Amino acid sequence: MHHHRLKSWPDLWFAADNRLKHVFLKMGLGDQALTLKDLPPRPVGGGVADPTATLSDEILLRILAAVPESLRLPASLVCKRWLRVVGRLRRSLTLLDWSLIGRRRLPLRFPDLTDLDLVPASFASPSAALCKGCVLLTVGPVSFAVDAGVDLPVGECRFLEPADIDRGLMTVARDCPGLRKLSLVAVASEAGLMSVAGGCNTLQELELHRCSDLSLRPISAFNNLQILRLVGSVEGLYHGPGVTDIGLTILAHGCKRLVKLELGGCEGSYDGISAIGRCCMMLEELTISDHRMDAGWMAALSFCVNLKKLRLQSCRRIDIDPGPLEHLGTCPTIETLQMQRCQLRDKRSLQALFMVCEAVRNLRFENCWGLDNDMFGLVSICRRVKFLSLEGCSLLTTEGFESVALSWVDLQRLSVVSCNNIKDDEVSPALSRLFSVLKEFKWRPDTKSVLAMSLVGTGMGKRGGRFF
Repeated sequence: MHHHRLKSWPDLWFAADNRLKHVFLKMGLGDQALTLKDLPPRPVGGGVADPTATLSDEILLRILAAVPESLRLPASLVCKRWLRVVGRLRRSLTLLDWSLIGRRRLPLRFPDLTDLDLVPASFASPSAALCKGCVLLTVGPVSFAVDAGVDLPVGECRFLEPADIDRGLMTVARDCPGLRKLSLVAVASEAGLMSVAGGCNTLQELELHRCSDLSLRPISAFNNLQILRLVGSVEGLYHGPGVTDIGLTILAHGCKRLVKLELGGCEGSYDGISAIGRCCMMLEELTISDHRMDAGWMAALSFCVNLKKLRLQSCRRIDIDPGPLEHLGTCPTIETLQMQRCQLRDKRSLQALFMVCEAVRNLRFENCWGLDNDMFGLVSICRRVKFLSLEGCSLLTTEGFESVALSWVDLQRLSVVSCNNIKDDEVSPALSRLFSVLKEFKWRPDTKSVLAMSLVGTGMGKRGGRFF
């Protein structure tokens, strides 16, 4: 019995077949007239010719600018030219290695940077870079490697030497004159910050970590500064000397053109906030997070005559003692009050806050502790509310929410998300009628909520806006 094995491709290709021989012979005879001069030039190394070689850098830049940002990194690996052109498209950069500044690689790799974050590269952890057992510590937007056996405990992270940061800032001032936003650690000397102010004339936004009163002395040299964020200390990352009324007063007299100001982990009192209100006449947005301010600071908000947005974040308390309510004053131009991850357990301080912001039109509460029916009932002091957003307020019930919502005759937009004690079956007819006239309506108090699904097709929440 004979088994016929199927022939493979090599067997078919090299088989002694006369027909293939005739084909090869004809192909060879037909090409006899060709010479080396007639052959097309081959690129060096035997590769495929680059079809974009004839394009100028400007045309190639416009082509790569249309590529989605998620695909620009793979595109930069095509060749050195594409790497250089794609680098011109990057406007924002977070630096992880401080030595790149000393090697003058930033202007070559990213010549058109406008946003530079130097904070992650400012932590001194050389042992963690070589240790196999290092861990990645992430606190907010900052991530860096630490060696648990060598580095200091969590909350006492070390920074680079001030002399090294000074040299780096001077290099950045020379290499990146077009910066508009800069984030750095304020352990540098006054000369380092002055070099940035002199070299980056277009700088409009500045973020200073581990800020102190002394580090704010050269702040007046930033002539075009409009947005400023001061971080005195970050729990779990570092502790700084802090910003007191002295630093806030220096800031007020040096940055009179500020539009947005954020104070994180800062100290101070009535004097510092009032100085900012008197001097920074263009201030429209103020953010205070995890503050350590003394009692009575809230009364100084009335000096911010053009303030439109007030945001409180991660505050364990609002004001220990706001003082007599009749002496508080108000912010007549305020439009938005936003509270995120705040502890709202002091009824007197919350009442004082709503009295200062009684003209507010947009109210947002996100994951605030202690916001029960009694505390939420104080919101009725604000009579002009048009938009209310509640998220993660688990102590608030349907009864407490309804009593306040029905008192606002100007309410047009409503969003209720993850408030587990607000139930669908407890919604009254009066509250349903309110829902039917809203321009925007988002109702997801819990995962079991069925009201949002039952309203589909009824037209409720579609008046002049989008139905969620």
